[in-house]
Amino acid sequence: MNLIVSGTLWVLGASLGAALIGYLVRRIGQDEGRPSNNDAAGQVFTIVSGLQAVVLAFVLVTLFDAVSDARDGAYQEAQDLVAVSWAVESLPAPIAAEVRSNSVAYLNGVVGVEWPQMQRGTPVGGPGWGQLDQIRSVVVNAPADGEFQEDRKSEALDKLNDVYSERHERLTRAFDRGVVAVVWFVLIVGSLVCVLLPNLFGGTKLFPHIVLVSTLAGALALLLFAIFQLQNPFSGGSRIEPEAFQWALARLGRG
Repeated sequence: MNLIVSGTLWVLGASLGAALIGYLVRRIGQDEGRPSNNDAAGQVFTIVSGLQAVVLAFVLVTLFDAVSDARDGAYQEAQDLVAVSWAVESLPAPIAAEVRSNSVAYLNGVVGVEWPQMQRGTPVGGPGWGQLDQIRSVVVNAPADGEFQEDRKSEALDKLNDVYSERHERLTRAFDRGVVAVVWFVLIVGSLVCVLLPNLFGGTKLFPHIVLVSTLAGALALLLFAIFQLQNPFSGGSRIEPEAFQWALARLGRG
């Protein structure tokens, strides 16, 4: 379903539900105004809404940073792999050609096999780790003639270690959901309490009261929707595409 349509349904559903509850409370409740509850309910609402705002802001900022880190990490992984191929160009031609060929195979596997799995949030399979091990084996066993080639060989191994690290981070971010069940429980229950507490207030007429509670519910639902979409950096509204690895394939000439 389209992201905008999904978000709109979340907001409308929450707003309509809050409006219905507010209407029923005012119509069925014993007191129309409930002015005597304002002081006590206002203090509780201030505390609860303040805590809820802090939790929502913390979760949103954390997930947003995770998406940014995942995007940067993907580009770093692709750039480091290209750097490996460039570093071994000073080594004997068969070595450089084999490293480039294995690098292209690895990149194609990431784009064609791993990325759809990451978008679904499922464990990533495929020969990726084995392909990196093969590249490392080729570089380690490559003959080096002179200090310059030794330096380039060492640089290639250093960059390859960075590729290992960035790959591990990428797969962890894709498989490990950003918000655990207990945090979702806190977010949802806290939002419900924030929406229900204003029904204890008195002094407002029916229509303004319904507008207030429905607006509050819609705003909270929008924030929860944003959190839901940001859980997996590779799917949903935060979807990171494999542009970094496609760029790397173009730099390597696709073999």
